[in-house]
Amino acid sequence: MAEFYKFLASYEALIYIVLAIGALFAFRWLLRSWRESQTAVYTMEREFSARRLGQSSAISVLIVVLFCVVFSANTFIIPGLPSDIFLTTPTLDLISTPTGTLSPEMMTQFAGLPQPAAANTTGCTPKQVMLTSPQAGDEIKGTIELIGTVNIPNFGFYKYEVARMGSDTWATISANRDPVTDGLIGRWNTTALTPGDYQLRLVVTDNQGKMLPACVVPVRVVPIQ
Repeated sequence: MAEFYKFLASYEALIYIVLAIGALFAFRWLLRSWRESQTAVYTMEREFSARRLGQSSAISVLIVVLFCVVFSANTFIIPGLPSDIFLTTPTLDLISTPTGTLSPEMMTQFAGLPQPAAANTTGCTPKQVMLTSPQAGDEIKGTIELIGTVNIPNFGFYKYEVARMGSDTWATISANRDPVTDGLIGRWNTTALTPGDYQLRLVVTDNQGKMLPACVVPVRVVPIQ
């Protein structure tokens, strides 16, 4: 069922277009069949026109029902679903692992990787996809608040992830389906991480499933004194 809802959310516009085209042909067929049934004179002609009228009516009703199902799902059901259903990259088990922390296996993998110097912020777009806190090169510890903006046309959802500096293995910290403008994006508990240099990235996906370039901010996790 989760895959079904994900499909509806990703291809909502395309589904509406297909249903609209189908409805145009179905209602046109229905109208023509109804006119034929009204002008039919002979018994065989009436039976044939009645059969066509029944078929066109059934197809028209089916299209209306499908439209109602898609509209109800995208309007009332999908907005209330957990955000991790729509994530497309490997994520932490948010049930067994507290949100904002990494599993022991991921911590071990990160600890064995090299720690090159931090780089500059990349991929951030002001007023659309932007992290204003923490900033590039900041030293962080404990639980921190992520401040910034995630607000694009046709907004779908956003997630923020972490990887050891120099690694392409990203772990999702958390996700959300509500746009944010210069406000609190989420919180990150860094206490489970080995001190060192990390990449924090913010990823936004629109309601068609298209992922925008990620906003990546290098930070340094330091131990709590």
